[in-house]
Order: sequence, then structure tokens, then C-alpha cells
Amino acid sequence: MKFSPITMGFLYFLVGILFTYVAILSAEETIWNFITILLAFLATLDFGVSIRMFVIHFKVKKNNKKK
Repeated sequence: MKFSPITMGFLYFLVGILFTYVAILSAEETIWNFITILLAFLATLDFGVSIRMFVIHFKVKKNNKKK
């Protein structure tokens, strides 16, 4: 089963939102604990991958219009 980059971008974006939400919930007294920082880091990676997938989608779409 093949997924388009736009679908993968939305999926990674939703996972990034989920990690951010869990990181907010895990911050009890301070945000400087290992779990919160790890979850925030994973959310950052997911948001970065989603942006990259959106860019790939629009580049492919633009390239297909030229042909």
C-alpha cells in the first residue's frame, strides 16, 4: 500500500501534536525532566518530517504540471 507525501505529512503532524500533548501532561512541577524533554524532542522531529513531506508533495505536484 502506497501513501502520498501529503498523507504522510498529515500523519506525522498528528503524531507531533500527540507527542506535544503528552509532553504537556507529563510536565508536573517543571518541564526539565527527561520524559518531557524527550517527548518535546520527538514532537519536533515529527513536525520537521511533516513539513518536509508537504514540501515534497508540492514539488512533485509542481513538477508534474510542467510535463
